[in-house]
Amino acid sequence: MYKLPPLFVSFFLLPTFLTGELISALNKHKGPIISLKWNKKGDYLLSGSIDTTAVVWNVKFGESKQQFDFHSGPLLDVAWRNNDSFATSSADNMIYVCKVGENKPVKTFSGHQNEINAIKWDPSGSLLASCSDDTTVKIWSMKQDVYLHDFREHRKEIHTLKWSPSGAGTSNPNNQLLLASASFDSTVKLWDVELGRLLHSLNGHREPVYSIAFSPNGEYLASGSLDKCLNIWSVKEAKIVKTCNGDGCIFEVCWNKEGNKVAACFANKKVCVYDMRL
Repeated sequence: MYKLPPLFVSFFLLPTFLTGELISALNKHKGPIISLKWNKKGDYLLSGSIDTTAVVWNVKFGESKQQFDFHSGPLLDVAWRNNDSFATSSADNMIYVCKVGENKPVKTFSGHQNEINAIKWDPSGSLLASCSDDTTVKIWSMKQDVYLHDFREHRKEIHTLKWSPSGAGTSNPNNQLLLASASFDSTVKLWDVELGRLLHSLNGHREPVYSIAFSPNGEYLASGSLDKCLNIWSVKEAKIVKTCNGDGCIFEVCWNKEGNKVAACFANKKVCVYDMRL
């Protein structure tokens, strides 16, 4: 389920960022790069490639800090846990947690039966969620080697997942931490991770759901689908409160920081911004 982006990473640094001058083309990978993430501090850039490796780049010097070669299949996602440790997922069904400066994984998670499309750390960095073509969502803890929860309610491949911006380490610490997953079965599911159960199944799309995003306050969830619809869901009531119909498949949705606008990108080459003041 991976895409085929370029073979190298390029980036711009101030002050040349203002003029658009290319400073560095980082040529360490030998295959298309699937995933790219900054750490929170902004001094390291992490990339994962079909060449089966992950690379941590030192942005200040425009060079490779360390290359990690543990997987036997293409990398499909990477996710920082903190400023110097991260997780990688692959078509080899494995997840590795690595740390800059270490030559071996600090944790290995095995349990999926098919390629792992996305991984996300919860806001506190203590739990890792993963979703796979094996139709399961799994929750992993750094305190144990086997999965903490194994959610099996989806009927088809699961493309992506997102944690709610709530609980410890967020601006909404008193709200319940939830996990949302989007599947080719046309549903979005909300999971109560603390109790390890399905909270709600959001049934409103007619085609695979490619992208989901929580509003900054965690009260709403946006979902974009191949059915050309953008749905806004009330998380508390588990129902659609607004629908925007487009004329192309939707591959990504995102909120602005104020939580009053949602952007969506379409297969028909358009980007649309919707007013979400409800």
